[in-house]
This record gives sequence, C-alpha cells and structure tokens, in this order.
Amino acid sequence: MKRDVLIERFFTVLTGGDRVGARAILDEILDADCPAERVLTRLFWPTLEHIQKLYRADQLSELAHNYATRLMRALAEQMQLRLSQAPRRDMSVLVACGTDQGEELGALISADLLEAEGYNVFFVGGGIANDELVEQINQVQPNILVMFGAIPATVPLTRLLIDRLRGIGACPQTQIVVGGGVFNRAEGLAEEIGADLWAQDPEELVNVIIENPQRRMSADQRTVGRKRRPRRDAA
Repeated sequence: MKRDVLIERFFTVLTGGDRVGARAILDEILDADCPAERVLTRLFWPTLEHIQKLYRADQLSELAHNYATRLMRALAEQMQLRLSQAPRRDMSVLVACGTDQGEELGALISADLLEAEGYNVFFVGGGIANDELVEQINQVQPNILVMFGAIPATVPLTRLLIDRLRGIGACPQTQIVVGGGVFNRAEGLAEEIGADLWAQDPEELVNVIIENPQRRMSADQRTVGRKRRPRRDAA
C-alpha cells in the first residue's frame, strides 16, 4: 500500500478517536513484517506533522487534535517495546521539550529511538521550568541534551536554557541538540540560539547524534552565552 494512502487512513482514524481502527492499521503493518522503527519514522512522524500543520492553521478542531495526539502517544509507547535494541553505548541523553502535545510526542519518539540505539535516556517531557531543568542537568551530567520544539513559543525558553547553561558554565562538555518543526521553518535558528546540532525529525536527530559525537559550537559562533564587553580604545 502506498505510504500516502496509509497516512491518510491513519490520520482519519486518529482524529476520529477510533482506537480499534488505529490498532487494526498497526496490526496490518506489523503483520507485513514492517520494523517498529519504520512505523515510528515513516508513519507516526509524518502523520503527526500533518496533524500539527492543520491544527496551527485552525483547520483541525481541538477535539480532533486531542483525540489524535493522545491516541498516537499510547500507540507509540506500545511500539517502543517492539524496537530492536542495540548494545549499550555508556552515554546518557536527557530529552526535554515544550508544553505542546505534539512536541512531547515528537520528543518521546526521539527518546525511544535513542534508547533503541543504546543510549541511556532520561525523558523529561514538557512543562518543566528552566531552573529545574538546569538543576537536573547538573545532577545527571548527560553527554547530550536534546530539546525538541514544534512551535515558536518553545524557542525563547530553549534559548534561555542554553544561555543559562553557557553563562554559568554548567556541563560544558554536554552536547546540545535541537530538533522539531520550529527549527525546520526558520533557517539558521538552531545556530542562532547556540545549539551544537539540529535535525528536522526524530530519525534525523538520532542520525546526526550518532554521526557527530564530537561536534560543539565554538564560543565565537554562539550568539548566546557571551558576555558583552565595552570596547576599549587602544592605549
């Protein structure tokens, strides 16, 4: 079956709150021996993007949005149990996001894929104040911090968090990675707020983390976390 047709079917049952129908579609896919990783990245994620796009454009009701995101999250958590697990990497990742339901679902998918790739994942989710996040980051000392953002309102909070971490020198070796819709729609935004890596979707996020373990934004590249100093005339 063509992927576009499958996504449309999935979208229809999700937005209608049809739990039995949604599970039937997943059973159909899994019976065809489709790996759980592909289900999450090629069905769940594009369907979620479609839902979020319509919702932002006021073309999807609050009811349909709630039906879809909550049902998809329940199904995504079931998919996590089916993911093939790679050997452990002895590296930790803390995953956080904004308060939007779609952001949290995208962050959850990212966390599940990272855990399947062998990372030790701490999934914080959304709605946590930056002060608490900074405290937790200091406590966990993660190798990687992932901030997943789908809507513009998340950007200032992410920027303030990165600024705070850089400003106080907390976890200087922690790699900061951002991903999600809002960082796709604004070119250069991820670099502007001081992220070391960025990705447009959960699958790409996992890949860039695996492929770029040493990449860090240099101090002169960052636009946050810098101390402004007044110019001094030459003596």
